[in-house]
Amino acid sequence: MPRKRPLLFLFAALIFLGTSHSQQSTDLRKIVSKVSPNYPEIAKRMNLTGTVKVMATIAPNGNVKSVQPVGGSPVLLQAAQDAVYKWRFAPATAESKEIIELHFDPQ
Repeated sequence: MPRKRPLLFLFAALIFLGTSHSQQSTDLRKIVSKVSPNYPEIAKRMNLTGTVKVMATIAPNGNVKSVQPVGGSPVLLQAAQDAVYKWRFAPATAESKEIIELHFDPQ
């Protein structure tokens, strides 16, 4: 039975990441520039598609301060976070939080 435990853990992690969490207040800030995520090689081999949701905290100057996972495949999550850290938003008077969805498709 020791072989089943890692699979159960992975399954539980997928369910947890796939559930939606309550959104914190978000302001719709204009995106000035965005970078598409790199499609992970392992995801290509698995022919994995899907959507990853992250919550980005944006500084008043438009730079992304932090990116937290909200939902999606753990295989795609790091690529999504790496890309969103490179995005730039329009300046604002205060910090804001944005829910961002990134879609992954091997085609």
